[in-house]
Amino acid sequence: MATHHTLHPWDMSPAEAVALQQELRELIQIQPLTQPATTIAGCDISFNKFEETVYAGIVVLRLDTLETIEEVGVVSTATFPYVPGLLTFREGPALLAAWEQLKIEPDVVMFDGHGIAHPRRMGIAAHMGLWLHRPTFGCGKSVLAGRFEEPAPTRGSWEPMIHRSATVGAALRTKDKVNPVFISPGYLIDLPGALDLTLRCHGGYRLPEPTRRAHLLVNALRREHLAPS
Repeated sequence: MATHHTLHPWDMSPAEAVALQQELRELIQIQPLTQPATTIAGCDISFNKFEETVYAGIVVLRLDTLETIEEVGVVSTATFPYVPGLLTFREGPALLAAWEQLKIEPDVVMFDGHGIAHPRRMGIAAHMGLWLHRPTFGCGKSVLAGRFEEPAPTRGSWEPMIHRSATVGAALRTKDKVNPVFISPGYLIDLPGALDLTLRCHGGYRLPEPTRRAHLLVNALRREHLAPS
């Protein structure tokens, strides 16, 4: 089973969570990959509106063929309120529960969310990277922090996302003439490495295959959980 560090307790107030993010950001390491990746995981979360039930999914793919080699889904209950900028405290415990069930520990992990493209540089990909202690990055569908110019309309075009004079990520065109996705390194990977892996995970859709398949998994898990018995 996959292992992870125990970084901190999750039971805290939003104000304590903000203070913890400020401390943890000092531990983030943005650097090139130290070895080539052969497997990559996608992580996603789904909620029912106005409920605290959380559906967490992780899908592991072979990077060369994009074959799914493992998937794990978990249904649990969120204990932290919905607060923008603090979603890891709401979603992290369920993702860790799913991680613990994996038989294959992926080389790199892609999150449906952000890494350092976050007001305090501690998006879910950065935060969870500290727990998992492996390369992590975010692939967001919308912007949390950072200004950018619109990239050229061709696949592979990108423009940097700038927040407080620092490059925190990139708006990346994953498919011709579709809206960009927002890539940001989280931990133990840099922006060029995260962009390269995202483009290598192309399955013909706007979203890269790891998070797209994790999204399909959590939605199927939610439908199954809600189906009449």
